[in-house]
Formats: sequence, structure tokens, C-alpha cells
Amino acid sequence: MIKIGSNFLSLKDTSIHDFIQTCYDLRLDCVDFHQRAFESNDPAYLGSIKALCLKYGLPIGYLGVSGLFHGTSDERAEHASNAKEAVDLAATLGSPIIRLFCAKMPETNGDGDPLWPTMIAGYQEVADYAATKGIQIGLQNHPVTGDEMVAIREGVDRENFNFIMDTGQWTGSPGSAPRGETDPAHDIYKYMEQTVNDAMYIRCKFYDNESGTEQWLDYNRIAGIIKGANYNGCISIVYEGEHEDRVEMVRLASEQLRSLLN
Repeated sequence: MIKIGSNFLSLKDTSIHDFIQTCYDLRLDCVDFHQRAFESNDPAYLGSIKALCLKYGLPIGYLGVSGLFHGTSDERAEHASNAKEAVDLAATLGSPIIRLFCAKMPETNGDGDPLWPTMIAGYQEVADYAATKGIQIGLQNHPVTGDEMVAIREGVDRENFNFIMDTGQWTGSPGSAPRGETDPAHDIYKYMEQTVNDAMYIRCKFYDNESGTEQWLDYNRIAGIIKGANYNGCISIVYEGEHEDRVEMVRLASEQLRSLLN
């Protein structure tokens, strides 16, 4: 059975404990967090979060990490260090995955050296460290094309390195600039078809769903892609709209997804 949860960043200006409570009240199946959601790495504090998730039957699906393996060597080293800290945090909390970004790629790094070899090496470094902790790496399209996602995965070539597919963050999607517009030069649904079979997690973006049906993305079509792949993992609702009642928008999103996927 597909599990439907929410990302912490869907609710603004809320505590991590209140977020967990809200997900329980909405009868969601799982939760996922960003690395910066946590106030500290204090064992007692992290234990209280883990205990609350266990109490409410809400597994922690993944932890998100910001930053890219682009830029200067110092910037890439800092990102690798942050990602490894997230691996340790995931291991403590019992989350099986950390999320790493990929994005539009410059021709060279900040030091002027070729981009591709150092980017791949950065992903490999974190994946190898994560493997020692039993943690998986999920690469999120943010934003790239399906071909680029596949090429990165093949270049990294690690068993614990696969995809977190984001429905709204492809190159040309309405979630990328300019907001609300789709670039006809990019078939974002084809990109989803390219990557869904290797997705260990799916992020479902919602931007305009006050009516109960998301307007920017075709979730009837997306549901068909997900079901066609026999996907049986977790789905994270990520609300990025402007409605003041974000809890209600998450509730509506979960109802739409359950209706389409169950």
C-alpha cells in the first residue's frame, strides 16, 4: 500500500513537535524533515522526536539536505560534510534515506575545473559514507531533466544511490521559474516516466489546490505513472502555495492523492 505523508516545510512557522501532531491529526502515514528543522543534535532532543513519531505511528521517511556539488572545492567539501552529518542524523532517528539535490549544471565549477567529475565524486563520497551507516541516498530533480537524472545515477554507480522523484521541480515545470508556467519544450511527465521505476520516494508538489484538485499539475496523469510502475513506497506532500491555511491544503492534497491512488 502506498503511504502518504507530508514534508515539514509544507507548514510554515511551526515547531517540529506541532508538525508531527498535525500529521497525526490528519491521519497521514509518514513524515519527512529537512535537516534544518532540528534545533540541535542533542540525544535527548532527538530522542523526544523519535519517541513522538513512534507514539503516533509515523515513520520518518527521509531527511533533506540543501546544497549542491557545484562551486569551489571548499564549497563542495562543506556540502559533503553537511550531507554526512545528515547521514548520522538519519541513522539516529531511524530514517532510511537522506535527500540530495541536483540542479541546472554550469559549464565549470567555481574554481574553473570541469563540473562532471567532481560532482560525481561528491555524490560517491557521501554514498560510500552512508553505506557504512546503512543509509540510502535519494537524488532529487531540482530542477533537471530525466536524462540528466539517469546520467548522474549511472555515473555514481552505487547501490545505495537512487532517486527521490519530485513531481513539480523538473526543468520546465510550473514549480520552477517562471512560477505557474510550463515550458512546452520539456515534457515533465516523460521525465517522471523515466525515473519513477528507480524512485525510492516521491514528493508530490501542490501549488493551487484550494478547490480540492491541484491546478498546476495533472495528478490524474501522475497517478497513472505511479500506479503503472507498481510503486509501493512513500509519497510526501509538499505544499508550496500561498493559501494561509496550509494545514487545510495538506488535508485536501492527501484526499486527492488517496482518491487517485487507492
